[in-house]
Amino acid sequence: MYNVTYHVPVLTKEILNGLDDILQKSNSNQKIVVDATAGGLGHSSEIAKRLKSIDKLICIDKDSEAFKHNADRIKSDCKVIFINDGFENITQILKNNNIEKIDAVLADLGVSSHQIDVPERGFSYTKDGPLDMRMNQTQQRDAHHVVNNYTATRLEEVIKTFGEERYARQITSAIVNARPIETTMQLAKIITDAVPGNYYKTGGHPAKRTFQAIRMEVNRELEVLEKFVYDATHALKDGGRIAIITFHSLEDRIVKHAFKYLESPCVCPPKTPKCICGKVQELKILTKKPIVASNDEVNVNPRASSAKLRIGEKVA
Repeated sequence: MYNVTYHVPVLTKEILNGLDDILQKSNSNQKIVVDATAGGLGHSSEIAKRLKSIDKLICIDKDSEAFKHNADRIKSDCKVIFINDGFENITQILKNNNIEKIDAVLADLGVSSHQIDVPERGFSYTKDGPLDMRMNQTQQRDAHHVVNNYTATRLEEVIKTFGEERYARQITSAIVNARPIETTMQLAKIITDAVPGNYYKTGGHPAKRTFQAIRMEVNRELEVLEKFVYDATHALKDGGRIAIITFHSLEDRIVKHAFKYLESPCVCPPKTPKCICGKVQELKILTKKPIVASNDEVNVNPRASSAKLRIGEKVA
């Protein structure tokens, strides 16, 4: 049976409000909705309630454990298809299922509560476990490889760029000098000892940013995000909606810039007298500023505090 502690979805009401024009359409055509990071199926289960028997819900997630634990959470008459794959492959996934266009697509880029809370997954800096951090546990590269095999230069770049960590050099030096490192708590202590004692007052847990950076590197999170935004938008029917929740400034920046590019009817240099680029507007941005969680939601689920939701509509 589904365990409600597996994952607490964020901004669910806001997602449903943003997609309701699509979900509640009264025409007889089949609606097809994709949850590209279905995970614990929190968003999917609510979306499914709004779909009819002629409709289809595609649930994609690279973590095979998610569906195993949560598949029976969805109670709906609509057809639900579970696909164990990464969202960056959405074009091929739709092709494999003989789907040309979709009505809506959602992506929640956060790590699931389950992945963080289960020590064996290696995501947590407060619970001891192996250095893993793989969302797709069939892939070869894991956190152990990044921590123990990357050169100091490359590791520092990962921590500084993805973690936006101001003490990246000191942390990298401490990690390299302590190799081999085997567990999450061992790594967390090395990081904590490498930064100033007052770090907690200004930056939260000393290991938070470094763990985030290593996780993003292991799972190529930023590398595949931009491709997904473009591919998912191209897959939408005219008037279809795309909704993306980010938890990191770099993720949000990628989504923001991709949305702006897709919305722009021209990308010629500003002084070009006449448009020669041939670009057309593909998206209308519905959220000029990202939607954030309410204080009530943050009080119940502190992980929602950094969530940002952006929604766009495919232009006919």
